[in-house]
Amino acid sequence: MNRNRFILGFVFLFFCLSFSFAQTSKRVLFVGNSYTEVNNLPQMVSQIAQSMGDNLAVTANTPGGCTFMQHCTNQSMTLICQGGWDAVVLQEQSQYPSFPQAQVEAEVFTYAQRLVDSIYAHNPCAEPMFYMTWGRKNGDAANAVYFPVLGTYEGMDSMLCLRYTYMATANDASLCPVGRVWRYLRTHHSSIELYQSDGSHPSLAGTYAAACAFYVMLFHQDPTHITYDSGLDSNTAQIIRDAVRTVVYEHITDWQRPEPQAAFDIENTDNQTVTLTNNSTHASELAWDFGDGETLVSSDSIITHTYADSGQYTITLNASRHCMSSTATALITIPQETGIENWENTKGSLLLFPNPAQNTVTIYADGEVFIYNITGQLIKTTGVIQECTTLDISDFPCGIYIIKSQGESAKLIVR
Repeated sequence: MNRNRFILGFVFLFFCLSFSFAQTSKRVLFVGNSYTEVNNLPQMVSQIAQSMGDNLAVTANTPGGCTFMQHCTNQSMTLICQGGWDAVVLQEQSQYPSFPQAQVEAEVFTYAQRLVDSIYAHNPCAEPMFYMTWGRKNGDAANAVYFPVLGTYEGMDSMLCLRYTYMATANDASLCPVGRVWRYLRTHHSSIELYQSDGSHPSLAGTYAAACAFYVMLFHQDPTHITYDSGLDSNTAQIIRDAVRTVVYEHITDWQRPEPQAAFDIENTDNQTVTLTNNSTHASELAWDFGDGETLVSSDSIITHTYADSGQYTITLNASRHCMSSTATALITIPQETGIENWENTKGSLLLFPNPAQNTVTIYADGEVFIYNITGQLIKTTGVIQECTTLDISDFPCGIYIIKSQGESAKLIVR
């Protein structure tokens, strides 16, 4: 009996520890207005996270009708500057981003940039995330007089999508595509009422769709596993979660700010010096480790490094941006310094360098050169060589090869 209790206790402890290790915690600030405040969107996202075993601490500043311009001088900026956020959600007044281009550039884009710049300045590792809202149920008739595209839901919604996408891209931020989720639901499940009676603010179902989308963007989890229905009937909640999976989760890399990807090419400029070409993307800082104790932090696209000694070295490039990073590595062989002792058959007319070789070998000969594998099979000829030529042997399997020319022969080792 005691032994069984011990086993059960151990299993229970293991389960609890496993659950706690899997749990993710985040602190998120929501900056917006009534579209965020109605139905308490931040708290709903937190409840969804809790139901999934995650922890989301939320703070919000959402005065009715508040614009990005106003958030730059109110409590939102104070909260941003306090720091310590894992993500900051930015929602503009519901109509402003859909207005004519010149007006949006002056009254929206300028202040969106100011908010994101402040987020990064005081929260270097935080993720700014724009909240793409939706077109009004029947468009914005009052403003369609001045900008006709706003006269329908489709026109207004398309302008909001365009402008929010631009703000996310231009400011190196993520985008929560709530408006796209609403459009999917309006197209495929029109019986679900997403609006309140004013045709503008979200119903409970509308807020739930937004909350599920934010949970996916913040925690990168499949929304179909969410069990919290927020008071909706289970069928409606499941339809919404399926829509969020289709629009957000299955295309999450389209909505996230891009992560840095480290990549580089290597070229030997001579036997001891290598030229490194940086091919990394979305990186603001590049840190090189040449494997010989030397390092370099440089944003140059091309750098060179000279090795003092022969041998094999692992070159490592770490590409980073906003506390995100990626690493690429490559192994390089540096031969001994050029000298007669490195050539094969120094007394004859057939010379090889380096030997052993990797990727390329330089052959000095006077005539046609024939290369055989260890079984005697001819695998390559060079044509007539009057002095020297460099051959690409990168596709040669490792092993021993016989090089013959004008009655001379030499053994080549390929590593």
